[in-house]
Amino acid sequence: MYSLVKNEAIKMMRKKRLYIVLGILLVMITAFAYGQYHSLDRTREQLARRVGAAAAGDWRRIAEQQIIDMKNRLDSPYMDQQNRATTRVRMEQLQYYLDNDINPVDITGARFTTRFIEQSIYLFLPLLVILLSADLVSGELSGGTIKLLLVRGVSRWRILLGKYISLLLLELNVLFFALLFSVLVSGVFFGYGGWEAPVATGFQVVDGRLITSSVVNVPQWQYLLMVYGLAYYVAVVVGTVSFMISVLVKSTAASIGIILSTLIGGTFLSGFMADWKLPRYLFMSNLRLTDYISGSLRPIEGMNMGFSLTVLAVWTVAAIVVSFWYFTRRDILV
Repeated sequence: MYSLVKNEAIKMMRKKRLYIVLGILLVMITAFAYGQYHSLDRTREQLARRVGAAAAGDWRRIAEQQIIDMKNRLDSPYMDQQNRATTRVRMEQLQYYLDNDINPVDITGARFTTRFIEQSIYLFLPLLVILLSADLVSGELSGGTIKLLLVRGVSRWRILLGKYISLLLLELNVLFFALLFSVLVSGVFFGYGGWEAPVATGFQVVDGRLITSSVVNVPQWQYLLMVYGLAYYVAVVVGTVSFMISVLVKSTAASIGIILSTLIGGTFLSGFMADWKLPRYLFMSNLRLTDYISGSLRPIEGMNMGFSLTVLAVWTVAAIVVSFWYFTRRDILV
């Protein structure tokens, strides 16, 4: 098994696609950091024009002004119910931060590193995983190289298991580079500190209202580990489903197209059919695991961390079973 995994890892390292993914990751992190830096700078400039330059450097004044702006937006008759509920939850969170002397405004390198993966977990990170995993089997089926492995007398399930283990390791490497790039790039814009700053986690949103009874404060580095752990769980789920599609079809293009359509279509379905029960059982609707610890409003009511973890686990197990069952029975040598 070690030789199979090593062989698959070498093949993955030789593919240009891996380095393209890492390049995209670096570009997106840089662009996101640049945007965050200038967004905070514009907020301070606007506040300086309203209350003076001295107050613009006080995070409490910035948070208070943001609450005032949100209250003004809530008075607008043109705001829909979803945006109104999201705005109200965000206001209550900011008020909690003010009451507990937690700075949620200023961005440090540690906070940016966490925020980037929080924003990437439900779409950008899955897209990167799909690019890496969608051709693991279909690429060799279409090219005929899979036969070279089969004629060596290695059982099919061992071949597929080697590929799957290699995929899990590859996803871990992608997250490692995401962490590394985020720390290095954010340090240029925001400095390399903030790892011990308190972060409030454990917010719950019930019927559009923020519940703070279970909130605890943890250091930023500990919160970052929680976020990246959930991100890896999401990467495993998406990678496993993509791996299954790669087993079921021979064409790499078809494999990528199917999983991309499923991911994007399911995301839209979750938004437009939030009142239905069916979308909550789709794996795409349960990818935003970090929303549960950050206190963001869920688009579908009745979902919680345990529910989403269970749904994703069921999808993962089902995809593994289907992959191994189909691969060990299909006719490949003709």
